[in-house]
Amino acid sequence: MGSSNFRGLEAANRRETVVLVVAFMLLFGALGLGLDFAARNIAIIDGHLIGFPVLTIAALVFAGVQSIVSYYSGASLVLLSVHARPLTPDTPKHQMVLDVIDEMATAARMPAPKPYLIDDLSPNAFATGRDPAHSVICVTQGLVDQMDREELQGVIGHEMSHVADYDIRTMMMIAVLVGGIAMLSDFVYRWMFFGGFGARGRSNSDRDNQTAVLISIAVIVLAAVAPIFSQLLAMAVSRQREYLADASSVEFTRNPRALLRALEHIAKIESPLKQGTAGTAHLFIVNPREGIREDDEGFFANLFSTHPPLARRIARLQALLGAAGATTLDAQAGADTSAGS
Repeated sequence: MGSSNFRGLEAANRRETVVLVVAFMLLFGALGLGLDFAARNIAIIDGHLIGFPVLTIAALVFAGVQSIVSYYSGASLVLLSVHARPLTPDTPKHQMVLDVIDEMATAARMPAPKPYLIDDLSPNAFATGRDPAHSVICVTQGLVDQMDREELQGVIGHEMSHVADYDIRTMMMIAVLVGGIAMLSDFVYRWMFFGGFGARGRSNSDRDNQTAVLISIAVIVLAAVAPIFSQLLAMAVSRQREYLADASSVEFTRNPRALLRALEHIAKIESPLKQGTAGTAHLFIVNPREGIREDDEGFFANLFSTHPPLARRIARLQALLGAAGATTLDAQAGADTSAGS
């Protein structure tokens, strides 16, 4: 990966991260505004908006603090949520994982990410962190036990691509912010139903009453839809990056068969990851909560999946392997022709 491409990917992901954070902050602000109406901090009286949006400001401050926390401590929060621990060379298999991480870091021309382990029998892995110098690659015990060295190279190469492309920063911040949106939406939803919605004082017009009712309905709908929207946003961003990471794994390993074999192996396993959560599912190489069910090709199945269909990813790698084989055969034929002439 050239330095110009590296800088371009870093700049693109930096811009995308800013856009995503702004989008989440707008969601937080809208939910805070709903809370202000529910708490009667602001109201529409005689066609005028009166009061002070205390909870809107509080929600925006909360969003800002959460964004900063997710940037600097998001990796630690993610590792804590999946009960990961540092990976040490206490067994030959663990030592092999550490060696492969060093190999792939050298191939990617980056510092080696810190290795972590999840004690789970389902084969999976993810990368997180804010940049290559503060990155983490986490594997499950199932991946360590079931994969040979070639397959491990394919999986680690895939995760190393997410580090090199700065995907880890965007996906880490999404993981934390999605959780914050879900928490605030639930709070708003409960307050609207149990705290009630009302105006600061008695309105003098039917228009004010109608406006209040419409705002009440809009806030309830927003509180219900915001977590779904934020989760769909996380899923869409994740799906776009998986194909690129698969291709980059082939570039780092110089072996299309490595990741292909690993994904084919994982496709046969129907055991979801016990530590997988909705907020972190988009980080993993395959969806940790769905097993092989993500192979569905339908529009709605893909819309609500954190990853592209596994069968489609395998087919792309098979096509890449076929292209690589054809190139090798053409090169050999050319060499034979030259030798015979």
